[in-house]
Amino acid sequence: MRLLLLGCSGFVGRELVPFLLELGHEVTLVSRQPQPFPALVGKRLACIRLDPADPASWAHNGLEAALAQAEGVVNLAGEPIAERRWTPTHCELLLQSRVRTTELLVAAMARQDRPPAVLVNGSAVGFYGSSLESRFSEASPAGRDFLAQICQRWEAAADQVPPGCRLVTLRIGIVLGPDGGALGKMLPVFRMGFGGPIGSGRQWMSWIHRHDLCRLIATALEDSAYSGTYNAVSPEPATMGVFAAALGKALGRPSLLPVPGPILQLLLGDGAQVVLEGQQVLPERLLAQGFPFQYPGLSAALAAATSPAAH
Repeated sequence: MRLLLLGCSGFVGRELVPFLLELGHEVTLVSRQPQPFPALVGKRLACIRLDPADPASWAHNGLEAALAQAEGVVNLAGEPIAERRWTPTHCELLLQSRVRTTELLVAAMARQDRPPAVLVNGSAVGFYGSSLESRFSEASPAGRDFLAQICQRWEAAADQVPPGCRLVTLRIGIVLGPDGGALGKMLPVFRMGFGGPIGSGRQWMSWIHRHDLCRLIATALEDSAYSGTYNAVSPEPATMGVFAAALGKALGRPSLLPVPGPILQLLLGDGAQVVLEGQQVLPERLLAQGFPFQYPGLSAALAAATSPAAH
């Protein structure tokens, strides 16, 4: 397939882009960086440098031409949630980097004589809000906090795809990989023997190994049986306490020292709720369709994510 990718030049994209190329797809990558993956350029990979959240970017001839040729689109665009304090300015950036980009993308798709056949669009398990007790499936209602509001508006923007375009929305959990995301930040501390559960340890972590996420995106692009909303998480969510113990075991290090919530709050402000609160999310639709997780269990996923070959 000829694919157009947005928001795929970071942590997920580092595995997704080479994986899609290995599968034989032709990829055009939209990024604010000139060449996010210089070693791959020329191997059926083209790059367009611009900001997809900027309306002027969509008048860019190269972008319109790539969209006109695309058979499928992957949109994971969005500023990282837990990287900085949630000032009013940053909150607006978190929202617009997702919602505005998706609105502009869908509008540009509608202008095409022959729109792409499929859009795989990102969302997040933050859609459900946080809870220590509840279990969430794709049929569960939305939460009411800021992250839930972002996800609702993000999904609503994607819902405006032109007729005939198959929409697959992935509510993505915590993605496990050694070179980024939550695990990437935890690894140095755990390797020094100072790791432990963050906050109470009772909050849920609904996670997915990065390779399984990449396989899911590829499957959603290729298999027309995939349509609608899916929880992109493993079938075995874990509490933070269980996760910390499993990570310590995978590394052969103790995991006894809890990281106090107030310290995280000081560093991240409201963004700390991503790791201090959580939700138990189950991939009911993926299981019903028989998606073959390579890493359904936490121990094997962490062993793979922390092995030397993973770097």
